[in-house]
Amino acid sequence: MSAIATVEQLEAIYRRPNDASTVKVADRSTPSYRVMVEKSPFALLATCGPEGLDCPPRGDLPGFVRIQDPKTLMIPDRRGNNRIDSLRNIVRDPRVALLFLIPGSGSMLRVNGRAQVSADPDLLASFKVEGKAPRTVIVMTVEEIYFQCARAIVRSDLWNPDKRVDPKSLPTPGQILAEMSDDRVGGEQYDREWPERARQTMW
Repeated sequence: MSAIATVEQLEAIYRRPNDASTVKVADRSTPSYRVMVEKSPFALLATCGPEGLDCPPRGDLPGFVRIQDPKTLMIPDRRGNNRIDSLRNIVRDPRVALLFLIPGSGSMLRVNGRAQVSADPDLLASFKVEGKAPRTVIVMTVEEIYFQCARAIVRSDLWNPDKRVDPKSLPTPGQILAEMSDDRVGGEQYDREWPERARQTMW
């Protein structure tokens, strides 16, 4: 396999982007982009740190990412696995990116910028759901925001219910944990208890 070694070699393969690929880029949330953020219940958060890259999902009620002002987005850190990979990265390297998905829509929204992690009590309280506040909030300064064209969604047929994968054809979390731990963690009991555990610890 021959690898492309320079930007010049790469650019020689691709045409220059057209106007539709460039005029859509803004340095703040526009009215149209605000609607997309407010309708989205799901985003991927990309961060980087000394150990490498991280890109976990963030999901919540639609509009869970708050637009504080055109340059500022706020993302509550709800209960999870306590790995804090992304938060640890942000504390050491503020560069972040978000990719918003909106169920049923081919358009996605990409946001690049810098972030910090806040544990301000008043800010946390403002994000309470069912009386439970997040432990921290990611405060992101928008540097670049634009919609992503629908080709990836169309090619993947992502929202087509007839294309959904049968969960029974996939390994369960309990099976994966048991396999990785020589049966010390996970197993059938883990899978059986997970729905109730998730319900009690959702927020």
